[in-house]
Order: sequence, then structure tokens, then C-alpha cells
Amino acid sequence: MAHEHKLEIFRGLLKFKSNTQKIWGVLIFLTIVTIIEVALGIVKPEVLLKTNFIGMKILNWIFIILTLVKAYYIAWDFMHLRDEKSSLRRSIVWTPIFLVFYLIFILLFEADYIHNIMAEGFVKWNF
Repeated sequence: MAHEHKLEIFRGLLKFKSNTQKIWGVLIFLTIVTIIEVALGIVKPEVLLKTNFIGMKILNWIFIILTLVKAYYIAWDFMHLRDEKSSLRRSIVWTPIFLVFYLIFILLFEADYIHNIMAEGFVKWNF
């Protein structure tokens, strides 16, 4: 069953007259975000490289946030998640979030083990 897609982005801030205009609008937004990422990667401002926040440089946080923004808009507008039921949207969003937190837990647990081995010395196992 065919139905019209919503022709707005940024929670209704920008409205378009056709799907083609909306595709171009989202493409321009994604291009601007990508240009910002590339410019920051080339310039690498000293302020963003020397400042740390939660164990990572601010520049890395900016890259992560901009990449998530791009992924959100690609899924939301190009994959038409906006027009799906909320339960499907939640299942698509919450599953990767859970898996990322699980991966972080595993990485931290293993990193702590490696740190303890390096700090206390290697113990050879006898089988």
C-alpha cells in the first residue's frame, strides 16, 4: 500500500514540496557534516587535541557525535524509519545500543585483565 512520506527534516523545521527536494536537502545536510569532519581531520585544532573529556580527546568525541548524526539521518530519512511504527524504530535503535554497551563492558573487562598481567608479571600455566 503506497502512502506519502513526511516531507520535513529537523523535526519539522525544514519542509519540502516533494520527495526529490527532501532527498537533496538531506544530502546537502550530510555533505555539510562530512565537510566539517574532513576539515577537522585535516586542520586538527590544538585546543581539541589537548583537551580530554572522559578519557578521550574532544576531537574524537566530535567525530563520534557527527558520525552518529549522519547515521541517524541516513536511517531516518533514506531508510524511511520516520514512517514506521514506533516499536520497529525502537527495536532498530535499542539493539545496537545494547550491543555497544556490551562490547564496552567486554573491552573494559579484558583490558583490566591485560593490565593486571602486565603489572604483576606473566604467570606461566602448567597443564
